[in-house]
Parts: sequence; C-alpha cells; structure tokens
Amino acid sequence: MSDRRRGVPHRALDLPEPQVGSVASTDGGAAGVVLLLHGGRADSFAPPPALNLAGLRMRPFARALRGSTRTANVLVGSVRFRMRGWNGERADPVGDARQALAEAEEAVGPLPVVLLGHSMGARAALRAADGGHVRGVVALAPWCPPDEPVSHLAGRTVIALHDEADAMTSAAGTWTYLRRAEEAGARVRGVRMPTGRHTMLRGAGLWHRLAARFAAEILDLPAPPGASAPRAEWGAGPTDAAEFRTGMGRDVRPF
Repeated sequence: MSDRRRGVPHRALDLPEPQVGSVASTDGGAAGVVLLLHGGRADSFAPPPALNLAGLRMRPFARALRGSTRTANVLVGSVRFRMRGWNGERADPVGDARQALAEAEEAVGPLPVVLLGHSMGARAALRAADGGHVRGVVALAPWCPPDEPVSHLAGRTVIALHDEADAMTSAAGTWTYLRRAEEAGARVRGVRMPTGRHTMLRGAGLWHRLAARFAAEILDLPAPPGASAPRAEWGAGPTDAAEFRTGMGRDVRPF
C-alpha cells in the first residue's frame, strides 16, 4: 500500500546509511551525493508496483558507485516516485526529484549532487538539474523530446549514454538535446554505447562502470593512481564508449 493510501506524508528520498567501514561512515565527511532515478511510463497515475523492475534495474548502478575507489566517500540514494508516469504537463517525477533534493540537503547538508537517471528518470533528472547543489546529470538512455527545455542547464554538466539500437527512446534525440544544452551553456558529453538497447542488460557492466566513472568526474573526484584520462573529452559528439575504457579497471572494484 502506498504512503498516500495510508495517509503517511510521501518521502521522496531513500538514502541508506553508509556501509560500516566505508569512508563516509567512519569520518562523516562525504564528498557528495548521487541520487538514482529509475524509468517509468509516459502516462500512469498508478504507484510503482511492489516488484518494481525499473527500480531494481538501478541497483547495480548503486553497487558500482559504492564499489568504486573514486566514489567510496559518496552517499548513494534513490528517488521514490509517487506515480509510474510522467503524465504530460504535470511532469510528476520532477516534483519528486525536487523533493528528494530538498530532503537530501536536510539530511546531510549542502553537499554537491549528481542525478543519475534512466529513461523517464533521466528526463526528470535533467529537468531537476537546476537544483541549487546539483553539479550535473548522468543520463542513461534518456527520454528527450524535441521541445525539452535546456536553458536551466547553463553551468551544469550533462553526460548522456545511449545505444543507437534503442527502440524505446531516441539516441538521435539525445544527441540533439545535448547540442542544444551545449549552446545554452552546459558542459556536455555524448557517449554511444555498443550494446544494451533500452534495458542496458547486454553489456551491463560497461554501463555500470561508465556511470560510476562519470558521476565521479562530475563531482571532480580524483582518479586513482595509474588511471589514464579518456582521449575524448567534452562535446555533444557522440563519442564511442570504447574511448573511455582505458584505465577503467582501476576505477571500480569487483562487485
């Protein structure tokens, strides 16, 4: 039963306590926050189901972040959506994302934030990226309609990963969105993924590792010793994901 049906105020943030022994748990000095936003539907006023496959798909991204040597001192949470759908002009997930940002600041203070979203969740992350402490967005197979606003992204970083074989959301639309965002003053990077389509299941490990690496980059966290910088840097591109493989094995521990 949803919080709304029980009469309990909706809490949009799920921010677990840091694992015992982690840097964040031992000294309390977290370097930032990454919030995960899962996918959904264009239209649905129903709450996410108890077995929420879209939410479950984001768990390996959380594990990659917690297992990365670069993001060991980063808090990882999730946004709880009240409804499964975007629902037209209502843009319901955006309100939830903004509420989660406010709850995160209340819980841990004004730490820098990265929003990491998939599909509808990526669209919500991009809309909510004007939040005061948001440094940027890692958008996975994002839903980017032609009229999606970009002016609020000035000064933010937007990195989008998309497989051009995705039949659910348009990679071409993503690259166009990035070009528009760059013109509006955002720092952008487009990454063409070799496999995964919309679910990001085939070649999943690469999606997970790159997402963790790019979140660390947006937070300006130092690379581990011996890890080389990618040959391709900034721009809508897109750039093939292979350009970012070098040195990645030292970024992320097995999980």
